[in-house]
Amino acid sequence: MLVVYYSSATENTRRFVDKLGLPSARIPLRKSEEPLIVDEPYVLVCPTYGGGASISHQNSRPVPPQVIRFLNDEHNRSLIRAVIAGGNSNFGADFGKAGDVIAAKCKVPYVYRFELLGTDEDVRLCREGLLGAAQDLGLEAA
Repeated sequence: MLVVYYSSATENTRRFVDKLGLPSARIPLRKSEEPLIVDEPYVLVCPTYGGGASISHQNSRPVPPQVIRFLNDEHNRSLIRAVIAGGNSNFGADFGKAGDVIAAKCKVPYVYRFELLGTDEDVRLCREGLLGAAQDLGLEAA
């Protein structure tokens, strides 16, 4: 099972993905880096940007631009099977909003949301859930 993820310079999402212990591939942080092209079905893990947008109406772009660029590649988009999003519960209604946006646009299930780098319980629940639902999601179990 492949986990594709984007992590900003804070590395919170990377730390969460590392704790899952599943094969993973990172979406590049910078435009100057070689773009990621996947060759198997994957679950996408993505942080949420711009917390509080539903209150302030100042940021309507919760999905990082690097993730948008990755998913704008039709081949990459065709292989997404589920999305998991990170965020900050201080964002209120916008906690994990990137997952809502990606799930709706890519027509895939939004299977989990976690705060910051996730707790041990988040990691356990997410890993068990992914492995248990791998066949239904069209993913190969690790």
